[in-house]
Amino acid sequence: MTAPAPEGALLSLLWLASPALPVGGFSYSEGLEAAVDAGRVHDEASAAKWLDDQLHLVLGRAELPLVAAAHVAWAAGDVPRVAALNDWLLATRESAEFRLQTLQMGRSLTDWLKQRDGDHPMVQACRALQPAAAWPVAFALAAQRSGAPLHDALQAFAFGWAENLVQAALKAVPLGQSAGQRLLARFVDAIPAVARQAAACTDDERQAFAPGLAILSARHEDQYSRLFRS
Repeated sequence: MTAPAPEGALLSLLWLASPALPVGGFSYSEGLEAAVDAGRVHDEASAAKWLDDQLHLVLGRAELPLVAAAHVAWAAGDVPRVAALNDWLLATRESAEFRLQTLQMGRSLTDWLKQRDGDHPMVQACRALQPAAAWPVAFALAAQRSGAPLHDALQAFAFGWAENLVQAALKAVPLGQSAGQRLLARFVDAIPAVARQAAACTDDERQAFAPGLAILSARHEDQYSRLFRS
């Protein structure tokens, strides 16, 4: 039987998924702003389709499986495995924006971990990753240190992503608050199954291939007017 999560594990995950976590996730649209500029996202229905595809085809196939694998590696103290996962994640970022985002957010979360648990050897190993811990790798360590079950950690990662992207849609499309709540309701329904699939994903099955999103991200780098960093 699985040991019960320690008291406070759920609160730790809520903390990690919160927009108040000082990692700057609110400043990124992950290609959504470029999709709006290109006319691909223009209302609630098109925003819902765009974000649903991104959840299943990008987050569900690459970042969530990476979080799952890193969570297991951190728990085992397998630093070489963590470093290999970090290298894979950085090598699969399709644009300069996406690479800068994952490194900036990863560094910020690593600093947060240092302030809370800086003497722990795995936190020190996270700080030593080069050029830095990617965001999913640092998140996996923070979630693992909370004692929360893997499935819950994956759902927290996905919902934090969803909340940031919905807020970006509210500003960039733009949409109203009620539309934003309807979008979040879709994610609440979809995320548990995506998290289960990600936890079962093997190294050979994990993939990062979204050429349309990569092209939009590259175009966003010199977009004339923009609100977001990606």
